[in-house]
Amino acid sequence: MINRELIEVFSEIARDKNVERSELGTILEQLFLYIIEKQQGDSSNCSVIVNLDKGEIEIYAEKKIVEEVTDPVCEITLDEILKKDPSLTDLEVGDTFVEVIDPTVFGRRMIAHAKQFFAQRIRDVERKYIYDDYSQRVGEIVIGVVHQVQRDNVFVNIEHAELRMPKKEQIPTERYRRGDTIRAIIKSVEITSKGPDIIISRSDNHFLYKLFEMEVPEIEDGIIEIRAIARHPGERSKIIVHSHDRRIDAVGACVGMRGSRIQGVVRELNNEKIDIINYSEQPEILISRALSPAKPANLYIDDERKYCVAIFNDDELDTAIGRGGMNINLASRVTGYRIDAYGVKEYEKLQRDHSTALKDVPNFPKSAVAGLNEVGISTVGDLLSAEEEVLTRAEGVNDEILEQVYETVQTFIEASDEDDVEEDLPEALATEEVAEE
Repeated sequence: MINRELIEVFSEIARDKNVERSELGTILEQLFLYIIEKQQGDSSNCSVIVNLDKGEIEIYAEKKIVEEVTDPVCEITLDEILKKDPSLTDLEVGDTFVEVIDPTVFGRRMIAHAKQFFAQRIRDVERKYIYDDYSQRVGEIVIGVVHQVQRDNVFVNIEHAELRMPKKEQIPTERYRRGDTIRAIIKSVEITSKGPDIIISRSDNHFLYKLFEMEVPEIEDGIIEIRAIARHPGERSKIIVHSHDRRIDAVGACVGMRGSRIQGVVRELNNEKIDIINYSEQPEILISRALSPAKPANLYIDDERKYCVAIFNDDELDTAIGRGGMNINLASRVTGYRIDAYGVKEYEKLQRDHSTALKDVPNFPKSAVAGLNEVGISTVGDLLSAEEEVLTRAEGVNDEILEQVYETVQTFIEASDEDDVEEDLPEALATEEVAEE
């Protein structure tokens, strides 16, 4: 009975699960030890040998030979042994007797327990296989089917594995539906009490990298290198590419004939715009290219601080900054330089304000001017770029005076802004009147 029942269980699971025979043998051994423990309360003196090829299951229990049994699980008398096998006349009290247990002694009730145990162990083994497989595939692109969409997660099935795409790993402009086939990158794999937690991503920079690698053979071959990537997923990306072969144009190779290669990537990313930037060792050239589609009129670069001031013609400033600051933010991230953008007029005004001597700032505390000059701070620009601890070292400057100094300078800059607006006002009004006519 038990063999037939278990064979049915094994056959059913074998059809659904890809469990190795060595694992199956181990599970069966653990299964019978579990059944023995359930029935007798202890299985420490038992051993199970499973031969899958022959379809044999052998169960042995080591028992101590005693004159009177107090623990039937671990003890046996000589009379009981001789009833089982009359030929064993050479055994004595104190010896160890190995009893063969017939699997059919376990009833149907134990079979129900066995099914639960076996199914759980199979699930554990399957989870281990999934974890071992996917933990070695981090960074790979996979294709799966959406089977559940929640507010914070999208769950994707690939065969027996369930993968999770959290909200932050999704492309914000995309909407996912049950049954959709999607492509994503395996970002991380962790083991939890509920099984492996496989995180996939469509917003990660590496997903964009792998898509280009799939579309551009020169990247996979190492001829073209992607040096840096910055993304606003679903909106815009900037990537810096470099060719190790002078005969091959890195940008052209990534774009492809009539845009064939880059269009494949763009379609996959829900029409995300992609700026491909040719690498240069000269920061001014690299930053200028990264700020595309705007063209800076001038750049002031501090390599040590990784800082850049980019000056644009006033009509190009909005393009340089981009909607919500996206263009300049991406340019900063992809180049590694913090970039501040100014229009020509705005920068000229900034220069005038910053070059103004502290003594010429209206209402500036006169008692602080001499002390600040002594520590090398004589202009508004010096003051705004100085560390607070340097300022407080100046004679005549304490926390109260310092607060007053900052307020005075801020008022001066705001007043300067208002003056500039008033200067431009007549022209603006004139334009408005023409428009109304």
